[in-house]
Amino acid sequence: MVLYVISLVSIIIATIMLYQRWWRSNIPPGPKPRFLIGNLHQMKPHWTHSFIEWSKTYGPIISVWMGTQLIVVVSSSDLARQVLRDKDHQLSNRQRIARMTQSGNDLVWSDYSPHYVKLRKLCTLELFSLKSIENFRSLREMEVRSMVESILKDLMIDSSNDQTRKPLVVRKYVAKVVLNTISRLMIGKEFESEEGKEFKSIVEKEHLLSGSGTFFDHVWWLKWLSSWFISDKEFLAHKERRTKWFRGAIMEEEDVAVEDHNGFVRNLLVLKEKKELSEETVHGLIWNMLTAGSDTTAVVIEWAMAEMIKCPDVQEKAQQELDSVVGSERLMSESDIPKLHYLQCVVKEALRLHPSTPLMLPHKASETVWLGGYKVPKGATVYVHVKEIGRDPVNWRDPEEFRPERFLQEETDVKGRDFRVLPFGSGRRVCPAAQLSMNLMALVMGNLLQCFSWSSPVPGERIDMSENPGLLCSMKTPVQALASPRAATRVIPYNL
Repeated sequence: MVLYVISLVSIIIATIMLYQRWWRSNIPPGPKPRFLIGNLHQMKPHWTHSFIEWSKTYGPIISVWMGTQLIVVVSSSDLARQVLRDKDHQLSNRQRIARMTQSGNDLVWSDYSPHYVKLRKLCTLELFSLKSIENFRSLREMEVRSMVESILKDLMIDSSNDQTRKPLVVRKYVAKVVLNTISRLMIGKEFESEEGKEFKSIVEKEHLLSGSGTFFDHVWWLKWLSSWFISDKEFLAHKERRTKWFRGAIMEEEDVAVEDHNGFVRNLLVLKEKKELSEETVHGLIWNMLTAGSDTTAVVIEWAMAEMIKCPDVQEKAQQELDSVVGSERLMSESDIPKLHYLQCVVKEALRLHPSTPLMLPHKASETVWLGGYKVPKGATVYVHVKEIGRDPVNWRDPEEFRPERFLQEETDVKGRDFRVLPFGSGRRVCPAAQLSMNLMALVMGNLLQCFSWSSPVPGERIDMSENPGLLCSMKTPVQALASPRAATRVIPYNL
C-alpha cells in the first residue's frame, strides 16, 4: 500500500513538473523570475517604466511574472495587430483584478460574451451612435461656453483686486467641463460642487489602488488564503466610500420612482425593473461611463494644453486656423471641427504622445495562442503597451516631439484601424465612445485656444511632464498657466 501511495505521488509530481515545463516552454523572453514572487521585486511604481526597460533588452514581446501570473507585454504595432485583430477572438476576455473589478458584470471588465455584447449595444445606441452624439451636441457646447465664462470670471476677479495676474490651474476647468457633460448625459444633471470634488477624489484613489496591488493579489494560493485571514482595510474603506457617494449622488433614495430619474440612468432602471439587468450591472455600467468618460478625456486635454504651452508655435498655428475658420464674432461649435484640420491634428498628436491609459486594459487568453513566434498559454494576461507603440521610432519620426503637422502629411485613423496609434484600443474591445471623446476634446481645446492665449507663469521654466503611477496616465503636477483673453471673449457678457 505504501509503495502504491509513493508511486502515485511520484507520478503526480512528475506530471505537474512536466506540465509546468511544457507550459513555460516557448513563452516570450523576459527577466528571470524568482520562486513564487516572479518579477514583483523588480517592478517600479510605474509598471510601464519597467516594461520599457525590459523591452529594450528582450524585444517587443516580453514575459513578466507577477507572482504566479504570467503577463505578456507587446510593444510594437505588428504585435498589437496580432493581439487585437488576428488573435482577437482568443484574447477578448478580461483579466480581472479582484480589488477593482468585482465580478465583471459591467461593460469594461466583463468577458467577451452575450452579456458584454448586450451592454455594448445598449451604450452605443443610447450614448455613442452618430445620432445620439448629434442630439446631445448643444449640451456639450453649452457646458464648454460655461467653462469659458468661468475662466473669464476668475480673470476679472483677479484684475478687479488689482493684483498681479495669478496662474490658473488648467485641470480645474477641464475636469469640470468634462464631468458636467458626462453627468448630464448619464443622470440628466450636474453634480453639486462637493459631489464633484468627492467623485474626483474617489476616482484618483481608485486609479492608484488598481495600479498598485499587493503580493497576495498575484500569488493564486495566497490570494485564496488571504481572503480568509487578511482584510484589506484600505480597499474596503474605499469601496464603502464609493458606495456611499454613488447612492447619494446617483441613485438618490431607494424609493424614488424610475420616472423621476433622468438621462441614461432612467433607461437602465427601466431594464432593471424588467429583470433584464441586475442591480450590480446597472451600478457597474453607470460607474464605467462616469469614470471612463470623464477622466480619460480630461487627462488627454490637460496633456495637450501642457504641450502647447511648451510649444507656443503649435498654439499660434491652432489659433490662426480658428481665427480664419471661426472668427471672433462667435464661439467655436462642433460643426466647425471638420474644417479645423490642424486642431484635429493637435488632438491626434496628444492621443499619440499621451494616451490616457498607457497600458491597454488587460486581455486574457481564453486558449493557447502564438504571438510573434512565441506561445501565450491559456490564462495568461496580455497587455498592449499603447504609449510605447505611439512613440516607436520605427513608425514615427522624432517620436518624442509634439508635432501635430505629422498628421497633416498622412491621414491616420486613431480609432482602432491604424495599429501605430491605439488610444482607444481596437478589435472587439475597442472603446465605443471614441468619436464622442474626440469631439469633446476638439471642442474644449478649440474654445480654450480661441478665447485665450496660454503661457507659463515663469518664462523659461520647465513644465513638469512626469505622470502619476496607476491605471490612468495623469500629470503628476497639475499645469498652471497664465490666460490672456483674446478677441473672441467679446461675445461673452461681462456682467458675469
